[in-house]
Amino acid sequence: MILVTGGAGYIGSHYVQYAREHGAEVVVLDNLVYGHRQAVPDDVPLYDGNMGDRAVLDAIFTAHKIDAVIHFAAYAYVGESVTEPSKYYHNNTVAALNVLDAMRDYGTKYFVFSSTCATFGNPEYVPMDEAHPQNPINPYGESKFFVEKILAAYSHAYDLNYTALRYFNACGADPQGRIGESHDPETHLIPLILQVAQGKRATINVFGTDYETLDGTCVRDYIHILDLAQAHSLALDRMKSGGNSTAYNLGTEQGYSVREVINVCEKVTGKSIHVTESPRRAGDPPRLVASAAKAKSELGWKPRFDSLNTIIETAWNWETNRRY
Repeated sequence: MILVTGGAGYIGSHYVQYAREHGAEVVVLDNLVYGHRQAVPDDVPLYDGNMGDRAVLDAIFTAHKIDAVIHFAAYAYVGESVTEPSKYYHNNTVAALNVLDAMRDYGTKYFVFSSTCATFGNPEYVPMDEAHPQNPINPYGESKFFVEKILAAYSHAYDLNYTALRYFNACGADPQGRIGESHDPETHLIPLILQVAQGKRATINVFGTDYETLDGTCVRDYIHILDLAQAHSLALDRMKSGGNSTAYNLGTEQGYSVREVINVCEKVTGKSIHVTESPRRAGDPPRLVASAAKAKSELGWKPRFDSLNTIIETAWNWETNRRY
């Protein structure tokens, strides 16, 4: 049995769906602050609670034989982390430590961690591989970086086997439209653009048009949500087969500018997208692109949704047929 923390959230719910379709048994822990009960299948046990509550964890580990934890639960708004750092350090770092201690007590040895490219901070080179220096520039990135450091120490001291997956820009939705991205507030570029196409928003703000990129807008690496789900499954399989504790960067190794994303959204939706040009945001690097060579080599991971057009088609299908 796999415990999926944050399994009612955007990335977690897609992993739950993927894992079940590949024969895994899962149980979900989610406080439903940002997650959605409707995103969890009716026949999957769902515990509505906080990972920082040891009593909730004891109830789960007592009721189920937990072999592994896939840990998605976290707050993930960079701007909010700057204004409310306590919230991020307590939830993303301290509460994660609570989960790890429960694993120790109940003999669970495998942990897959939903980390982020934000642990790297500003890029020193692109594409960014696992050897890139980690120097996070906001409390969100730091809160994830601290967990990676804790994992390394726990692995050495307590025989915990872990994999940290640092992903770039998660996007897209289940191709069948059963689950998808639903944040409040929404901050991700693709759903914001698609909401303009739907008439739910008047315009999309493009922050910075004078970067040293081909069209002056920021370039990012967009990775489909099911490709991320697959990577988590492969990481767990590798550890169970004797693989060592390690970290992987996850991306398509292709960069798309904000203008390119808008153009593809216009093509997919057949709608004109109104754009408002705004000044640069502090801390936005010109270009963030992953090197995923290690994940491809060691995990046998190969993104299936490596076309931006296909990714946006799945997102548009969800946006026009939302369930929650």
